[in-house]
Amino acid sequence: MKIAVINEFSAKQRNKDILAALESVDAQVFNAGMSGAEGEPTLTYIHTGFMAAALLNSKAVDFVVGGCGTGQGFAISAMQYPNVFCGLILEPVDAWLFSQINAGNCISLALNKGYGWAADFNLKYIFEKLFLDTAGGGYPVERKVSQKQSRDTLEALSALSHKPFVEILDSLDYDFLAPILEHKPFCSLITSAKDKVIAEWFSTKINK
Repeated sequence: MKIAVINEFSAKQRNKDILAALESVDAQVFNAGMSGAEGEPTLTYIHTGFMAAALLNSKAVDFVVGGCGTGQGFAISAMQYPNVFCGLILEPVDAWLFSQINAGNCISLALNKGYGWAADFNLKYIFEKLFLDTAGGGYPVERKVSQKQSRDTLEALSALSHKPFVEILDSLDYDFLAPILEHKPFCSLITSAKDKVIAEWFSTKINK
């Protein structure tokens, strides 16, 4: 599994905490968010929500860990795009239920609100439970089939209610894209994505 970490400017100081908490997860982890590095562009949750969608739709990664001050903004932003199924996760039991019932591909963390004593342990336990069991196992187990039917219906509704991601790309304003195209960790990841159409689209914009 490939996991991207994408956090915006208000939570850049939490970037290292997220990466540390993911160390015990059996996955390739890519740090595509703000880390506080000198000279990095300022990314809001509007930018990072789009970035999550780009990475998922291009199949650059399988899962995105995002967030913002409360977790609400990133979740709302990411869900504006097709094929993104994001849950707001505040504690380990949220993570496990999201995995078993919703089997989504993106989570949003509250990285300022309530981020206090032992928050680093909370993050670690969230990831332990999120990836503990095979996603979609169902809870209670006897509802596994109906829960999968609901996920399939939601996926179909997402396809009906959104334009294809490539069409969205072609309609975006360059001013919105500018800081994203300056963020090197994201650019490196998206231009090597499995979906070559999306990867090439970004390559042509980055090289301008």
